[in-house]
Amino acid sequence: MVQTQAYGSWPSPLDAALAAAHDGQPEYVGFVGDEAWWTEPRPAEGGRRALVRRRPDGAEESVLPAPWNVRSRVIEYGGRPWAGAERPEGPLLVFVDFADQRMYAYEPAVPERAPRPLTPVSDIGGGLRWVDPQLHLDRGEVWCVLEEFTGQGPSDVRRVIAAVPLDGSAAEDRGAVRELTDDAHRAHRFVTGARLSPDGRRAAWLAWDHPRMPWDGTDLLLAEVTDDGTFGPARSVAGGTEESVCQVEWAPDGALLFSSDRGGWWNLYRMEIAAGPAPGATPGTPALLSTTHGLCPREEEFGGPLWKIGLSWFKPLDAGLIAVVHGVGATSLGILDPATGEVVDAAGPWTAWASSLAVHGTRVIGVAASPRTGTEVVELDTSTGRTRVIGSAHADPVDPAYYPEPQIRTFEGPDGRDIHAHIYPPHSPTHAAPDDELPPYVVWAHGGPTGHAPLVLDLEIAYFTSRGIGVAEVNYGGSTGYGREYRNRLREQWGVVDVEDCAAVALALADEGTADRGRLAIRGGSAGGWTSAASLTSTDVYACGTISYPILDLTGWAEGETHDFESRYLETLIGPLAAVPARYAERSPSEHADRLTAPFLLLQGLDDVICPPIQCERFLARMESEGRRVPHAYLTFEGEGHGFRRSDTMVRALEAELSLYAQVFGLHPTGIPALELTK
Repeated sequence: MVQTQAYGSWPSPLDAALAAAHDGQPEYVGFVGDEAWWTEPRPAEGGRRALVRRRPDGAEESVLPAPWNVRSRVIEYGGRPWAGAERPEGPLLVFVDFADQRMYAYEPAVPERAPRPLTPVSDIGGGLRWVDPQLHLDRGEVWCVLEEFTGQGPSDVRRVIAAVPLDGSAAEDRGAVRELTDDAHRAHRFVTGARLSPDGRRAAWLAWDHPRMPWDGTDLLLAEVTDDGTFGPARSVAGGTEESVCQVEWAPDGALLFSSDRGGWWNLYRMEIAAGPAPGATPGTPALLSTTHGLCPREEEFGGPLWKIGLSWFKPLDAGLIAVVHGVGATSLGILDPATGEVVDAAGPWTAWASSLAVHGTRVIGVAASPRTGTEVVELDTSTGRTRVIGSAHADPVDPAYYPEPQIRTFEGPDGRDIHAHIYPPHSPTHAAPDDELPPYVVWAHGGPTGHAPLVLDLEIAYFTSRGIGVAEVNYGGSTGYGREYRNRLREQWGVVDVEDCAAVALALADEGTADRGRLAIRGGSAGGWTSAASLTSTDVYACGTISYPILDLTGWAEGETHDFESRYLETLIGPLAAVPARYAERSPSEHADRLTAPFLLLQGLDDVICPPIQCERFLARMESEGRRVPHAYLTFEGEGHGFRRSDTMVRALEAELSLYAQVFGLHPTGIPALELTK
């Protein structure tokens, strides 16, 4: 029998510990011989990333024991941290360990041999970091991106494509690392790993420089590879300041494949490369480029934002077909026939495929989730069309009747613009609210802000909805997945469009009788934390909010309080600081503490170098100096960086958030420690 009880007070078997245990997702899939390997989170093991393999009998096992943590810190967000190859004597693995950022080699067939370092350490700044390794056994090297700090400042850094000897000679001697891109290639501050053509004669990679972010514009570079393994002069063959190329690969026949948004959407293109040099070209420059044509021109995304180095939205198969992740908002795994432009999607319930694909023969593996399942490693056999889960299989920790039923909605915002959102009404199989009560709702603002909230099962959302609190995920203007025009809405409008769009969704839910106008909240982390804080200091829509590892002071962030990768991101989102300093002050929540009236929870990792604690401390100090007596709590976490990875941290944060809503909205959840609010 369904019992009647007030919203926000329903009992739920989905506690914070269960939600934390299922936080994170598999990443960086790959094949080693016939075996599928991938990384996956271990919240209960200090948040480390384990490398996992699927054995021929279907068993999953960790390749490396704790505390090995397979994770790179290049551009702080990292990227692909491992590569493996099958050899007659057994597989060879190279990986980056998070603790010291060195690259190691390991032979899993000989587990008594500990991983051996391939790269040296450095005591300068952030040291030496490596990402996106590509094994070249015939050359006895691993090619990768090297990020080298040259001083103590966050922008005292250089990045090159480098070759590291597999014999370990570079472990003590930095000079043994062979730099493939030298000063002649240094027109760009950021690079991805190089992809070698099937004949070994050419290398292709992506590059960009400040103030561009990779979704604004990148250059696709091509260089000849000489007999001694060095790169000749590089030539830009696609991309530019207003064209984002997010991935490049070689087709088996030697053509260049890349994903570009030159037509307003990230679509796939094929570039044929002729045999002769361009007329009048400098000796050693890439060959003459003949034709480039789109393979499947659609108003869909076949790519995404390059937040990490080594992401993949497509992979060419040996038979000439191409595995693709594509869609608008939600994404599917498809097989593209470049001859016809036809895409055949894989069967299955999955509505969100991650930017991580690998192929081997007729097999494709990726990471996918749906509104009823968490992220899983999924395999498609293109010879049969069969899909199956092969790793990190979803298992319901509670009765799935407690999961929310999402609604895909489009709302109207200011000036009649569309706003995309996922609405998760309160839902319980055992409880319902009185007929005359409207539910509280929390607006979730995703990070990025050049990012996207996928349509998938998230046990943090279910934690709230199963207790009677609705959630609205807003893919505000500036979000990815809807084309470049939608993405560009946030240019110089950060703190305006995102705030307006979130408020428009919240108020629309209240106006239509879905949500209680007096019990609306907002929450977000990183850029979502910014949107939450900006909303609380510039609107009266919300009764409270949760702000996690946020940006709060634009001027401080722009003047060196963040890492190099995003150090000039604000020039696109806000405008150049020198040209519009008043705009930086006007939009910064830290400048408007006097406007705060709603209670809030502030959560911060003390090891965060992207949005450092000083931002929160300055915000709170400003509020205190203004004499604001707003109820709030500030929780900090040792050992946590940008985004929480440890189960104990996530449990504390989630329970504190629920306690905030309970106190402000007058809810009565059971078994939740009370959050002490400073008044």
